[in-house]
Amino acid sequence: MRPFLQEDAESMYAYWISDPLVQEDYGEPAYRSIAEVNALLEKWMASYERADFYRWAIVLKDSGDCIGQIAFCSVDTAHRYADLEYCIDAASQNQGYAAEALEAVIHYTFTHTGIHRLQAFHRGRNASSGRVLRKSSMKYEGTLRQSFYYADSGEYDDRIYYGITKGEYSGDLHR
Repeated sequence: MRPFLQEDAESMYAYWISDPLVQEDYGEPAYRSIAEVNALLEKWMASYERADFYRWAIVLKDSGDCIGQIAFCSVDTAHRYADLEYCIDAASQNQGYAAEALEAVIHYTFTHTGIHRLQAFHRGRNASSGRVLRKSSMKYEGTLRQSFYYADSGEYDDRIYYGITKGEYSGDLHR
């Protein structure tokens, strides 16, 4: 993992950000051009100067290709907690990349920031994301039944929540 670079645009587009299914599970629209991805990267890179902006590229060690991302989608500085989000390309799912990235972010958060609590949810139909959260050091906290609405299909889905506090974290990155 590392901060995003402008050079990530091509691999982001090739691996995940243009894939409608990956982006739908992530809750974002698919990007239709490299120009759109470049504009997004410019925005993200400018945001790294903010104290409440945390977003990392998930890259393959061998090639340096960006196969996904992990980020705090929101930070509540008053109450010292953050909501996590992540996505990874379809071919790289179920290989441990997202789980490894999640544990690294948990470790970083509790050793380098003042954040006291991390939380994340997955939608009921996103089984891959559920496996990532279950494998992590986060704990299941509950299900908000039928609380997510898919406007395109008119269907509802559950939000299944996990969380961890600084006091619960063991500090072992390789647990």
